[in-house]
Amino acid sequence: MSKLNLLAIDLAYRPESYFWAYDNHIKLASDIRGAERKAMYECAIEAGDAELANAIIKTPELTHEERRAQGGIHPAWMGGEYLPKRQAQEVEIARITIASTTQDVTCIYAKRGKSRIYYRVVDEYENMTLEDRTRTSVKPLTLIELFDFFIKGWDLFCCLEANFGEHGYDRDEVQGFIVDASSSFYAEFEDLVRQRVDTWIDQRREESGCNELESDDE
Repeated sequence: MSKLNLLAIDLAYRPESYFWAYDNHIKLASDIRGAERKAMYECAIEAGDAELANAIIKTPELTHEERRAQGGIHPAWMGGEYLPKRQAQEVEIARITIASTTQDVTCIYAKRGKSRIYYRVVDEYENMTLEDRTRTSVKPLTLIELFDFFIKGWDLFCCLEANFGEHGYDRDEVQGFIVDASSSFYAEFEDLVRQRVDTWIDQRREESGCNELESDDE
């Protein structure tokens, strides 16, 4: 069993609000659509490169021409750039990015209503990869509610099965396929995603008789 499965995660955590940054005109990394540009922004922040960080955050969305130019660099630079535009008072509250050819990004958007919060799962393919993709709540979701809604709308495990079902479920490869699992509102979102993926790997390897081989390797 991986050490990730031993992490104590607060599944009941619930943020007070999703809209404090929006209300105060504060830009977040999650405002940046593109996966590569978001990663560059986060690296610039970590390195203290305020000039680069400010340049990236000032352009959270690209024009059609800019997106085409980025795709010309490498298909992975297209990732996230084709997410649907957010509506008024709608914010991104979580995303998962995978190491597909075009580095596809799937997100949850949340919008404030008069008495409820409205959520939708979005992808870059006009919802072609999604199933149950909307819900509402009176208060922000707990971490486990967020995760369950995400996976119900976009089946990460089905995606992993399609990519690794015939290749032995190598733990490093499966986890490496998840480029980014992040949220500006749930600090442990990535930990939960990777923990659940590790549990899934254990189950699939046990069912296929691969766990004994992994133990021998360790």
